[in-house]
Amino acid sequence: MDPKAYERYSRQILFGEIGEAGQQRLLDSSAVIVGCGALGTSLANLLVRAGVGKLRIVDRDFVEPSNLQRQTLFEESDAAEALPKAVAAEHRLRAINSGVSVEGIVADVSPKNAEELLRGFPLILDGTDNFETRFLLNDVAVHLHVPWIYAAVVASYGVTLTVRPGETACLACALESGSPAEGENGSRALSGAEDTCDTIGVIGAAAGVIASIEAAEAIKLLVGKTELSGGRLLSFDVWTGRFQSVRVARNPECRACVRHDFRYLEGEAQPHLTMCGRDSVQIHERRRQLDLVALGKRIAPTVAEVRENGFLLRFRVPPYEMTVFADGRAIIKGTRDTGVARSLYARYIGT
Repeated sequence: MDPKAYERYSRQILFGEIGEAGQQRLLDSSAVIVGCGALGTSLANLLVRAGVGKLRIVDRDFVEPSNLQRQTLFEESDAAEALPKAVAAEHRLRAINSGVSVEGIVADVSPKNAEELLRGFPLILDGTDNFETRFLLNDVAVHLHVPWIYAAVVASYGVTLTVRPGETACLACALESGSPAEGENGSRALSGAEDTCDTIGVIGAAAGVIASIEAAEAIKLLVGKTELSGGRLLSFDVWTGRFQSVRVARNPECRACVRHDFRYLEGEAQPHLTMCGRDSVQIHERRRQLDLVALGKRIAPTVAEVRENGFLLRFRVPPYEMTVFADGRAIIKGTRDTGVARSLYARYIGT
């Protein structure tokens, strides 16, 4: 190992479960994180500092002031410029550790692009905010036979589950098969999918704890300590101090990891999703590439506060705010009515 690298990671190398050989495996490893919010930013920060050699971050969203309370890679300037989260995270992480290859991709993971974005990485990590995407990640991971780590956090409480396809329970085993988890917190984790930080809030400390557990699980897998990882739903409530580790059994009839029914991966379309922390609807429109500069000039006479930063175009149609990406996606803020969102999209972007 290079002497500079040895010095940088010396305290981690001193940990016997990693050692110099394990550190070298980390330096030679890679992972992909889907979602760069509260969980994703904390997780990416930990893995880049730990020396994971290559990290891809995929995120569809942009930085806003309300993110700064818990999304640890971002600064006020990122919110002021409305930078895409993947772009802002890439810049910050490269400054933290120039020896790690960091790639930020501004995209919404969908059935049409999931394999392209995730293939080639030995580990998939969850930083998302909705279960449709998590089930899609589970389908992709099982299909590619690649480990992945599910994680979620809301209010003061969070959970994580490491999945090793064919060896441990997958997310479909846990969430689609009755009551496979043993214990009160296991049941709470599996039944609380309807709660989001948009409805009951979230504190940054909870995201930090769950991201730390997820990072530790990721490092175990990447250094080859697979026997220590997987098969248990880990949950922690930072407000009450309650921690539980609950065994999750494989479902012998699981539609994903047994029957290979990949319904989320094979889906033709992804539903509209109300995005965490905002009264918003995302339009999943990918049939064209948009010239944002030209679009801004075209709509400027009829809308307010047009801003374009090379990654996205934002403008206001009071009481709504629209953010449009070059891949055709748009986020309409100020409504949860998909009909209203579609109407605004058709009017200003086109059908």
